[in-house]
Amino acid sequence: MRYKRAGLAGLLTTALLSAACGGDAPATDTATDATDAAAAGATDAAAADGDAPQIALVSKGFQHQFWQAVRDGAEQAADELGAEITFEGPDSESEVAQQIDMLRTAMDRNPDAIGFAALDSQAAAPLMDEAASRDIPVIAFDSGVDSDVPLTTAATDNRAAAALAAENMVELTGGEGQIALIVHDQTSVTGVDRRDGFVEHIEENAPDMEIVDIQYGGGDHLESTNLATAIMQGNPDLVGIFGANEGSAIGVVNAVKEQGREGDIVVIGFDSGQAQIDAIRDGTMAGAITQNPVGIGYETVRSAVAALNGEELPETIDTGFFWYDAENIDDEEIQAVLYE
Repeated sequence: MRYKRAGLAGLLTTALLSAACGGDAPATDTATDATDAAAAGATDAAAADGDAPQIALVSKGFQHQFWQAVRDGAEQAADELGAEITFEGPDSESEVAQQIDMLRTAMDRNPDAIGFAALDSQAAAPLMDEAASRDIPVIAFDSGVDSDVPLTTAATDNRAAAALAAENMVELTGGEGQIALIVHDQTSVTGVDRRDGFVEHIEENAPDMEIVDIQYGGGDHLESTNLATAIMQGNPDLVGIFGANEGSAIGVVNAVKEQGREGDIVVIGFDSGQAQIDAIRDGTMAGAITQNPVGIGYETVRSAVAALNGEELPETIDTGFFWYDAENIDDEEIQAVLYE
């Protein structure tokens, strides 16, 4: 199996993830130096203004454990750096208008900085321009924004992560047969990149595999279950399904169990959460890609504080990703980035 690919920021934040998940691994010197510098700047800014920096974070939702883990990382960074954060998101990952309203409300509170994970990479462009006109630094996280305003994006390299999922699909199926995808959406950068990264790898490396369908379930468990069920019923020779986020993957698992196809269809997921962990342990799911959600939240707040201190930021902060399955799920490195 192909197991992992971790970006520099992912490696630097693994210790932070372990601490957030109850571990006791120390931070690396590099990460500690960066955090200490940001904390010093935040303290100076707070002293000058009489208040802690206010950072408003607008995520894609709360319906998945992933976003709660991102919030945990953001809160950890805020505590360490002397900042105060708000963290909110829409009811589901299909509620683009609700998310835009939340971003509007957050901006009306005049925060010192904003972190934003866009459901629709284009819908927020006017508000991004307004933030720039008001000199409010914007940090994108998890999913990029179709705008030059964000100073950096703290995220997984989703295209490469999905390619790793596809690589394992090829290996587990013998590189032959019909497969399908359940993706959360085709409007966010994460949805598009995970779809395209998976499809491109299959097309370039598995000529004997056929992608028979790609459906979009909005990350909703029930909708994804219905879509996966319909695909299986319409394609009885199906050998594998990729679920491109937590809700999509859980929906696929549910459909496979309901149809009695455990062991017959290779299921590969994305993210973690208790349901996917259980599915890997019981053999329904072959494996999944996990991100560093705590690291994403941490790097978002750390970058916001750095921006407020006038520091230059890289265009992207790659927080890393890992393949995990029944063979390595209990490894210390994997346990540090899983969430329940």
